[in-house]
Amino acid sequence: MENEHSLVAFEKYKIRRFFDEKSETWFFSVVDVVASLTDSVNPRDYWFKMKTRVKTEDGFQLSTICRQLKVPAADGKKYLTDCANVQGLLRIIQSIPSPKAEPFKQWLAKVGYERIQDMSDPARSLDRARQYWQQHGRSEKWIQQRMMGQETRNKLTDYWQGHEIKGENEYAILTNIIHQEWSGVSVKQHKEIKAHNLRDHMSEAELIFTALAELSTRQIAESVEATGMTENAEAGKKGGRIAGKARRELEQKTGRPVVTSGNFLPPEKPMKRVKGNDNDQ
Repeated sequence: MENEHSLVAFEKYKIRRFFDEKSETWFFSVVDVVASLTDSVNPRDYWFKMKTRVKTEDGFQLSTICRQLKVPAADGKKYLTDCANVQGLLRIIQSIPSPKAEPFKQWLAKVGYERIQDMSDPARSLDRARQYWQQHGRSEKWIQQRMMGQETRNKLTDYWQGHEIKGENEYAILTNIIHQEWSGVSVKQHKEIKAHNLRDHMSEAELIFTALAELSTRQIAESVEATGMTENAEAGKKGGRIAGKARRELEQKTGRPVVTSGNFLPPEKPMKRVKGNDNDQ
């Protein structure tokens, strides 16, 4: 359960999926997940009866956490079917009375308990994150930089929250402005090049320049008391340009690009320069 791709296949069953470009979210066929966890000869009928049972017993409509999306069927044609994101699937799995579903339920109980512990002692979440990165082969230097960058990010979003920036969409717009200015590519382009979660697969240099851009943005915003999208977007451009200028100077001195396709996924991919439009202002 490390990421969405863990649900693509379960034993002999292939889980059909759909990627929503707008929200950058994977949605998975609920019928396929039901088939893999129940061995039902008619998973579509099982899912229909399951929705009725859950509504009667729990008073909850499972359909409310699903979306009707077109995915390919056995005949090669695409048909509308109930799909859910990972969060929705985990809720659905909780209502499946099957031995195969039990490991998921135990995992959810474990994660829920850990979150309760984190709420009473926030330091636990930091220790857990450090252990996770260590298990995935990250160096102590990288881990320290990643955690420092997250703290810088949190301070920036705290500022936005208190100055009329609302909702994930506005946060994403401002984040992309900053990222484009310092790196020369959009967040989406950078994710595609890394082929995975962006910040967890950045190099130390990429983490440092991201932190510099976000630190500069916050301090500029604070200095002028930027409020609302227009003023914070301007602060983001200025903060990102500071880091962008530093990046280009380093690249000129070293002859090596800061933004690359390098990540921590096996097998290693050859490093290559990311194409993008640098802003030299």
